[in-house]
Parts: sequence; structure tokens; C-alpha cells
Amino acid sequence: MTRLVQIQRGSERRVALVEEPRLRLLAGISSVHELAYEAAAAGTPLTELVARRAGRDSLDYDPVYQGGSEWRLLPPIGHFTDSARCLVSGTGLTHLGSAKNRAAMHGASDADMTDSMRMFRWGVEGGRPAPGQVGAAPEWFYKGSGGILRAPNETLDVPPYAEDGGEEAEIAGVYIIDREGRPLRIGMAMGNEFSDHKFERRNYLNLAGSKIRTCSIGPELVIDPSFASVSGSVSIERGGKALWEQPIQSGEAEMCHSLANIEHHHFKFETHRRPGDLHVHYYGAHSLSFGAGLQLADGDVMIVSYAGFGRPLRNPLRIVPGPAALVAVRSMG
Repeated sequence: MTRLVQIQRGSERRVALVEEPRLRLLAGISSVHELAYEAAAAGTPLTELVARRAGRDSLDYDPVYQGGSEWRLLPPIGHFTDSARCLVSGTGLTHLGSAKNRAAMHGASDADMTDSMRMFRWGVEGGRPAPGQVGAAPEWFYKGSGGILRAPNETLDVPPYAEDGGEEAEIAGVYIIDREGRPLRIGMAMGNEFSDHKFERRNYLNLAGSKIRTCSIGPELVIDPSFASVSGSVSIERGGKALWEQPIQSGEAEMCHSLANIEHHHFKFETHRRPGDLHVHYYGAHSLSFGAGLQLADGDVMIVSYAGFGRPLRNPLRIVPGPAALVAVRSMG
């Protein structure tokens, strides 16, 4: 599969093709977003354009990945002119294992039928419609604009107003909206959707606020990956030692919603089909360390890995010190 990274050295930004253990630089391209629009305008498959743009210059991937190079990894996608025109969102209760985590988070017994469990059941019953049909709508949430995306090895922050922070190991789809307002999928990337699970646990209506946090994708963007069944793992390191690890599964065979149904219910909104916009959409998590009773601490490293999606995504957790400051609004009258 074709896998791309975005890297930066000072003010210079480049796109590179992953050819383990090297990164082959693409000629004349400074962002994946720019590359995707060039392919869309020309009606050329993205993989063909990547092959044509692949130059002779290459870099050793190891020092870039490990942070020992003058080049540093960026998120593998970003709006090349305005991060506010990148919408980061997600879909929950999509994986067959996610309902158990949600029930554990909210302390619900099997006999209880919470609204979350009702929504999960609707997905099981109607989330995989026949081709050409519309299925049940999944849970949808907003995370923020493109400015919340963090690169591999960058911290994911627990702000002073938050109660907690925890990983959500997922796969995210990356999309552009072409000049005619049509959504086009560039590819997929591993992601850490990162949420405030303690705040959400107080009441499921806090879900919306618990999601407005920094998050990460990468390090690699995979063009047209297989998404039937994808195995992986999520783990936590503390003080350089393994603290917790869990096998995880993603892909359509592991989900109650089909990819087509998730995409329809995201892009059915006209405001999500504005030409020139970029979308990063998390498809949902299988397992959480929070669901296993683990509370993350400052300095813990969250690691997400999926087979076929490149090198693991690593992000340290940082608890931002200080009390939550009141945000006062001044009248202009």
C-alpha cells in the first residue's frame, strides 16, 4: 500500500513516500492536501500521481521517526492554507467492543438500557444497509478545527478545566471536498482520538464537551488501505516501561456500521460538503484503558498500532498545570 508522511525542516515542508527504511521525497509538493487536489483536478488516481512525483532524494526514516533528525514529522494531513477549514469529527458506538466499554464507563449493568446502549443496538440492527440504501445514523461528535491535530511524538494535553484525559485508539478517514462539492477519500491513518472520560462518565450528555480536546493521527497516511478487518494493539508506557496493553480490532467486519453508512451520515449535511474543505473523521474505538480501570498520569506515553498502517503512533500525555481560569466575556455595548 502507498503510505505518505509530511515532514518539516525550519520553514520547509515536504511530502515523502514511505519505502522502509527510507522516505522518498516527492518533487514539487509541500502538502498531501495540495497533492490530493492536484489529483482530483486532473482526474488522476492519487497513487499514480505519487509515483510520478517520487524523486531521487530520500531520507533515513529512523532518525525522523525518533526525533533525532533536523526533519520532524507533522500530522500526515493538514489544510495547506487555513487550518480552520479542516473539520475534525468522529463516530462513536461503531465497534462491537465499544458498547461494553461505554457501559463500563457509565457503570451500567446488562439489565440497564441506557440511551448509549439503545443507539448501539440501532447500529447493530440497521447500521449495515444494503448497497444504495440509507441505514441507521451513528453517534456523531465534533472535536474541533484542524488546529487541534497533533503530530506523532507531540503531547496530547489535559487542560486545567478537564477532569481527565485518555487514549482512544482508532483509524481515521481523511477526505477533501472537490470543486463540485463531492467528498473524496484520500486515505486513512491511525489515530488517538483522546477524550475526557471522567467528564463524560458523569453524564452521557457531557460527551460533546469531553471530545473537544487535542488529538493525533499518523505518522503515516495510507492511500486506499484494506479496511475489512484490521488487527492492532493499544498500550501505555509509564517511566519507560510497559504499563498496560490490549489487542484491538477495527475494520468493517468488526463494526456494526458499514464505512459507507458512516460516510453518508457525515457528508449528508450540506455544510460538510463545502468545496475546498478538508475532513478528518475518526471511525470509533474498540477498547480503552479507561474502560479497564486505568487512569493516565502526566508523562504517560500512549501508543497505537494497526497492521498495515505503518509505524506506531506515539504521543505523551501532558497535564497542563494551574487552576481552571474563568473566561469572562465583555459586552461591546
